[in-house]
Order: sequence, then structure tokens, then C-alpha cells
Amino acid sequence: MIIIKMLDNDSAEALYTQLKTQSPNEYIIYDHQTQLGLTSSAVLQTLTLPKTAQVMTDVPTALRASRQWHPEDTVIQTAHSQIGGENFTLIAGPDSVESQTHIDAMAQAVKATGATILRGGSFKPRTNPYSFQGYGESGLKEHRQAADQFGLDMMTEIMDTRDFDLIDHYTDIFQVGARNMQNFSLLKQLGQQVKPVGLKRGMSATIDDLLNAAEYILAAGNPNVFLIERGIRTFDNKYTRNTFDVAAVPVLQQLTHLPVLVDPSHAAGKRSLVQPLALAGVAAGAQGLMIEIHDQPEKALVDGAQALTPNELKDIMQKAKAIKTIVKETHTDD
Repeated sequence: MIIIKMLDNDSAEALYTQLKTQSPNEYIIYDHQTQLGLTSSAVLQTLTLPKTAQVMTDVPTALRASRQWHPEDTVIQTAHSQIGGENFTLIAGPDSVESQTHIDAMAQAVKATGATILRGGSFKPRTNPYSFQGYGESGLKEHRQAADQFGLDMMTEIMDTRDFDLIDHYTDIFQVGARNMQNFSLLKQLGQQVKPVGLKRGMSATIDDLLNAAEYILAAGNPNVFLIERGIRTFDNKYTRNTFDVAAVPVLQQLTHLPVLVDPSHAAGKRSLVQPLALAGVAAGAQGLMIEIHDQPEKALVDGAQALTPNELKDIMQKAKAIKTIVKETHTDD
């Protein structure tokens, strides 16, 4: 990949026209600004560039997701949330939508903590095919009603392109789970619409794998992508469900303009560990948290062992805000 930076928009437009004529098979990244991205440097041999043009050859393959292409932080605006930049976003709710009464109660609790996004699964990817896999459309309807009642954005998981039209009818934000991070057909589908997409890091995915997955969505036309670090699978899963890669937060923020959030619930897999991991993520600079809650975790249909009670979530948010303030002051001093 290479980037060619031109002096102004008109020069970039002229170069784009020249490239389309001379190299019609070349894939060109052009957003009608002052720069163009090319997949091959070979095409440079056919171009006559002005002296003011700057050619950058050491650029990542996930070009659109990179800060070299887009230096400023992306901020995603929804009806109730701002995700990214200096904003701190809390996504919370039950792992699975269980009933209208329950999701309403969880939405009220989520709202009380300052969260703006209500999470909940109606289509659940499960390791065992006989495990509960969600209530489907009835769950989506209940989720939508609860989110609207309490003035929250709705976020739910999509597993299959065949479910797109159904889920799109209800949700404000699509979630791509760890198991589907490299479901390229799904990523392309989500790139062809503009609702935000929360992309979780795969269980065995490198940081570059995650960025290239995000690039699929961006390349298809949707700029509203945020990343979620949720732990990776390592050789030691005796004490935690996954290994929380807290270093991924500052690394990603150096590499990409996309918002970076953390999901300590899936990283930990144990209620007692969710708070310390959440606060570690905030201290590392995460722009938000995604946390599972349940009023009776022992009776949850899915992942009760890692679900916090509403009061525990409230405690985390109070501490997270204090840590966020310290981190912001530290950056200001620098």
C-alpha cells in the first residue's frame, strides 16, 4: 500500500482521473480529499507527479483504519451516544434478552448508571449447539421497546448475513462478536449501510487481524466502526476465561483513529475480576466499557458467572470516571 499526498483537492482529483484512465484495474482509495491510496507501487512508474507530491510507502494494509490516512479521532454520533474522541461510552445490559419485564428492568438500571447503549443478545453464538441461543425476533422486539422507553441506543449481535434485514429493522448498532470477526461476507454487508458497528477482537486474532477486519467494513463504505478488546485465548485459561490484552488499547490508539472500547466481562469470565479489568482498561485509555449485568446472575440464561449486578456496575462507573479524570489530566500535563 502507498499514499500519495497532493498539495490541494484539485491536484488530487486530477491525479485520480489520470489513474483511472491509465490504470483502470488499479484499486484506488480516494475520498475526494488531498490524498490517494494505492495497493501497488508499480503504478508510480507510469505517473508524472508534481514536485509538491509526497509519496508514502511505509503504510499499513488496513489503510482506511490507519492514522496515516485519517489522523483525527473518529467520533460516531447516534441518537443517544457519542463514541470515540474525548467521550466515554458505557454499553451495558444482559448477555441475552430473557423477557420484556427483565430487559425493561435492566434498561432502567443501565440508564441510572449513565450508560447510553443497551446491549442484549437475541441471536447467540454458543460453543455447544444444545445451549440456549436466544429468542430471535421476539427478543429483538422486547429489546427495542426497552431501549426506546428509557432513551437508550440498542446494540445487538448479528451472526449471519441472512439475518441482516430482520436485525436492521430493530437495532441502532450492530455487534460483530469474536467468533465472527473474520466473517468477511458479514463484514462486507455491514459496510454497505451506515449504522455503527461494534467489532470485537477474535479469540485468536492479532491486532493487525482486527484492523484488517475493520478495513473490510470501511472499504465497503461505512465509516462508523468501533473496536472492542475482549480478551484473547492463550495457554492459561485456568483462572480467567481469556487473557485481557490491556496493552492493545494504547497500541490500537496509536495505530487507528477508530474508537477503542474494552469488554472486561468476556475477558474475565468471573464476576470478581470484571471490575479490576474494567478499571485497568480505563487507565490504559479505553474510550468506553461494555459490561454484562443481571439482577440475579445465578439465574441468568447465559453467562451468569460474569454478570454484575446493577449496583456493582454503578460502583465501577464511579471509579472509572475518577480514573478517566486522572488520565485526562496526565495527558494534559504532557
